Amino acid sequence: MTVRPLRFNAFIWPNGYHESAWRVVGDDVHGVLGLDYYAEIARIAERGLMDAIFLADNIAIAEYRVTYLPQTQFDPIAVLSALAAVTSRIGLIGTGSTTYSKPWDLARRFATLDHLSGGRAGWNIVTTVTPLAAGNFGERGHLGHDDRYARAHEFVEVVQRCWDSWADDAVVGDRDRGVWADRARLGAPHFHGRFHDVEGVLPFPRSPQGHPVLVQAGQSPAGLGLAARYAELVFSGPGSLDAGVAFRADLRARVTAAGRDPEQVSVLPALMVTLGGTEAEATAKARRLEELASDEFRWQNALYTAGFDPDGFDPDKPFPAELRDGQAPSSRAQRLFAAAHARPEAPLREILRGLDGGAGQLHFVGTPEQLAEQIITWQDAGGADGFTIMGSTLPYELEAFTDHVVPLLQRRGRYRTEYRGRTLRENLGLPRPAVG
Repeated sequence: MTVRPLRFNAFIWPNGYHESAWRVVGDDVHGVLGLDYYAEIARIAERGLMDAIFLADNIAIAEYRVTYLPQTQFDPIAVLSALAAVTSRIGLIGTGSTTYSKPWDLARRFATLDHLSGGRAGWNIVTTVTPLAAGNFGERGHLGHDDRYARAHEFVEVVQRCWDSWADDAVVGDRDRGVWADRARLGAPHFHGRFHDVEGVLPFPRSPQGHPVLVQAGQSPAGLGLAARYAELVFSGPGSLDAGVAFRADLRARVTAAGRDPEQVSVLPALMVTLGGTEAEATAKARRLEELASDEFRWQNALYTAGFDPDGFDPDKPFPAELRDGQAPSSRAQRLFAAAHARPEAPLREILRGLDGGAGQLHFVGTPEQLAEQIITWQDAGGADGFTIMGSTLPYELEAFTDHVVPLLQRRGRYRTEYRGRTLRENLGLPRPAVG
């Protein structure tokens, strides 16, 4: 049996993905606000031959979060552009909203990153779940779930047209004739759709990858539909191996139905890791993180990541019936609504206690040998093509993964021993799109 090489992304978060990480690491609490923090993580991930580093984005924050978590939601393109200068092979994936961006501008920003990095850019496509973003962008209200995804399909189509607005051979560089580029090789989008109107070409030639790699993380049927149509990497959050197998099989069927090759789509579930030289050591580290966790943070965060402003809720009262009986704004909200329907009189904080408020529902605690075995088990069962590694503390758990798990996977023939190319597409085994 031929086994595809495993894929790994490194998820960057201040001090680590666990909410208590900043309380257990000994680093300067201000360090996460400087480039050195990001550069160290990027270098560790590149030393581990990982496919990409992954930056989320938050274009609005609920103020409760400043109490419990370091806030470092910088512009991903700015951070990744800086990291392009201190790395040479690893991919650079940043998040961009289809609801609160303009297609031409987003296309320009990600194509710029692709040029400056020599072809290592990736765009994580999000529709933005939090309604708080509307006020930051002068909008009177936040679009509903279905409208956000309808807009997203058109948005991605327009962005791809912008990326294709120069032919690959448009630059001729003919000094004798004084012709830098052939105007006849331009193809302006001239797009007029339901949501967007975009006219002109990008102000520079087509980028090294043609299209930056497309990444998607939606878990709802609409999110899966968007992933099936466009995504090349899918960031998922299954809570078990069985759920992971079902998710990946469903997605691959949808990709096939959309006329695409499922072998060109990799599913990389979120996996928070806490490693130790022994299982007892890892368990003690994980227990310490949990001991410092805040119940107040968790009920608020579960609401926020479901698409609600927690300041508008009393946790000691039931979830409001008028919301419970309406349309869920996200896949997380669907889980909340189902739990509230099952226990309509229960206090909200009790309902939320059983719901996860983060991106990763899996937390591995154990030794490098155990983690390597689990990764291989998931791959062999068809539950994953790799993982998005979210160190519970950073850079420490990522360094442990690089130094102790990667060699085990290499010895098993499951992981590369060197990068295969210069661009993110080359390293993922993806073709470079022709001009559409």
